[in-house]
Amino acid sequence: MKNEKLSTDEFNALLEIARGIQGKPSACVGRNSKRLSGIKLIKFERTGRIILTDAGKERLFLRRCVLALKALVDQPGAAIEADVAMFLGKKSHIVEVDGVVTITDKGRESLADIEAHGI
Repeated sequence: MKNEKLSTDEFNALLEIARGIQGKPSACVGRNSKRLSGIKLIKFERTGRIILTDAGKERLFLRRCVLALKALVDQPGAAIEADVAMFLGKKSHIVEVDGVVTITDKGRESLADIEAHGI
């Protein structure tokens, strides 16, 4: 994946596309569709539908992982989604101690690296 930074508005457009667009796309999707298509996070089908590519789905998942790590730094034991918890647990970024999920040193290092690079 390229080192393409996405704005909050672009992430919102990706989330809206992931949920499925009913009818005409919103202004948010319209504003960001050219760039998101250019970096291959979305694609336009022949029918006119806008869908996420695998890279777009991966980018959204990684953002959820980063947000979960940030939430655990702020509040150990914060609720995180099951698929994110399973992924971060396999990568040894989080651990459950006495029923409370906390971030590990490896998770803190990864989060610091992500924030330093602005991904």
